Amino acid sequence: METRDYTFPAGRPASGRALAGVVGSGDLEVLLQPAGDGVTRIVVNTSVDGKGAVWDALLLRVFGGELLPAANIVINDCGATPGVVRMRIEQAYEELQAGRAA
Repeated sequence: METRDYTFPAGRPASGRALAGVVGSGDLEVLLQPAGDGVTRIVVNTSVDGKGAVWDALLLRVFGGELLPAANIVINDCGATPGVVRMRIEQAYEELQAGRAA
């Protein structure tokens, strides 16, 4: 089990909470909560050790460009591929945009 922490610049606070995905064989869940300080903090809990460079590159691609809403994000991973990780993050933000935030 490995835990990784990240911080990225962000825009305005997220408008609510969102959940995307489930923890299970080969998948992951993304839990998103608003943050109020213009920063997105991400904690990755993964069952796959030694993939730090992959996580670094993936999250930099997602959060290193256009500013997304400020959030505290927890990603609980059970061996998902980078494509699934990105899709789940995007789904969580789409939940906010669609007004389905909890």
